[in-house]
Amino acid sequence: MRKLILQMQMSVDGYVSPANGNIDWQVWGWGDRWAWDDKLKAYFNAVFEGVDTILLSRKIVEEGYLDHWGRAAKNYPANPQFAFAQKVVGAQKVVLTDKLEASRWERTVIARGGLVEEVNALKREEGKNILVIGGVGFASSLVTEGLVDEFQFFVNPMAVGAGRSVFHDQRKGHKLRLLGSVGYECGVVVNRYAPQ
Repeated sequence: MRKLILQMQMSVDGYVSPANGNIDWQVWGWGDRWAWDDKLKAYFNAVFEGVDTILLSRKIVEEGYLDHWGRAAKNYPANPQFAFAQKVVGAQKVVLTDKLEASRWERTVIARGGLVEEVNALKREEGKNILVIGGVGFASSLVTEGLVDEFQFFVNPMAVGAGRSVFHDQRKGHKLRLLGSVGYECGVVVNRYAPQ
């Protein structure tokens, strides 16, 4: 069975979406500003080697995730630091929503079923792992339903003071098992966890 990997940027104080949306808190965001060091870029590209399906929220595709990385793949076809952009273009993409009639994106299908049913069906398919790219609401829903097999948090060297988390169980919390933690020169620390 394939793993569902939730990958998110996070502040050092544990938020994936700051309360103040104007704070420039990520070492690397969309666009040409890419302040990650070469070793972190290599790690990020290596993650995509083990993935052949990307599960996306409707909001992130409508905000331009697929269009952006499609342009990057065309603009930097031979740049090894952008190898993941080629993987984004070539991967099967699934957008889980009942608000879009049809896909406007290449190699992208719309899944209209329930979250649990659709994700479990994807996990049962043959192939490599599934990477989740989406906002805090989408990610939180996956966490609440116990669908995430691995968390990859790219912890940025910035505290934002307040914001939103993907974890919401205030009665028992969420016990996690550390799979690995590596710090990089740019200040980002990648923490990998599995649910315990």
